[in-house]
Amino acid sequence: MRVAIVFNHPYKGSYCNAILEAVMAGLHKANHEIDLIHLDEDGFNPVMTAADLKAFKDRAPIDPQSLAYKQRIDKADHLVFIFPIWWELMPAMTKGFIDKVIFPGIAYDYKPNGFMMKKWEKLKSVTVITTMNTASIVYRLIFGNAIRKAMMTGTFWKMGYKKRKWINLGMVKTVSDTKRKKWLAMIEKRFAALN
Repeated sequence: MRVAIVFNHPYKGSYCNAILEAVMAGLHKANHEIDLIHLDEDGFNPVMTAADLKAFKDRAPIDPQSLAYKQRIDKADHLVFIFPIWWELMPAMTKGFIDKVIFPGIAYDYKPNGFMMKKWEKLKSVTVITTMNTASIVYRLIFGNAIRKAMMTGTFWKMGYKKRKWINLGMVKTVSDTKRKKWLAMIEKRFAALN
C-alpha cells in the first residue's frame, strides 16, 4: 500500500514530529510505501491569489507545487494528515493545502446535479491526527469540533470518502510522558495494522 502523509509543524522537537516518526515506524513494519509531503520543509505557500481563484472558477489549477502534490496523491491508497490545532483550527499551511490541492480539477469535480465526485480514485481512506492543549471534551462542547466539521465532514465526507478516521490528542503539554509514550505506541500499532 502507498501512503501519502501531509505533515505540518515547523518545530522539529514537537510532539507532532514524534507522531510522524510513530506513523512511519508502523508503516515501515507493514512494508507500506511512504510519500512524505512536509509542508514546512517544502516552503509551501498557502495563500490563494487572485490567479488561484480564477483557476478555481475555471477548474484549471495553476500553482506548480499544488500540481506536484496532486500527482503524488494520485498514487496513494491512504492519505494521512498530521498537524497541531492552534486557536481551535489547523495551521495556515494545512488550510492552504486544502484550499489549493483539494481543488476542483485536482481532487474532485462536480456531477451535473451539483454534487461532488472524487477524482483521486486510487485513494480509499483518510486519517487525520491532531494535537492540542485543550481538553477534548472542551473542544467538542465549547468549540464545536471544528476540525471534524471542516475536514472530516466538510471536505472528505462531502467528496465521498467513507473511510475516515480522526485521532485527536488533547492536553498534550500537560499529560505525563507515560501517556505520550502510550499514544505513540498506539499510533505505531495502528499504522502497522493498516490495510
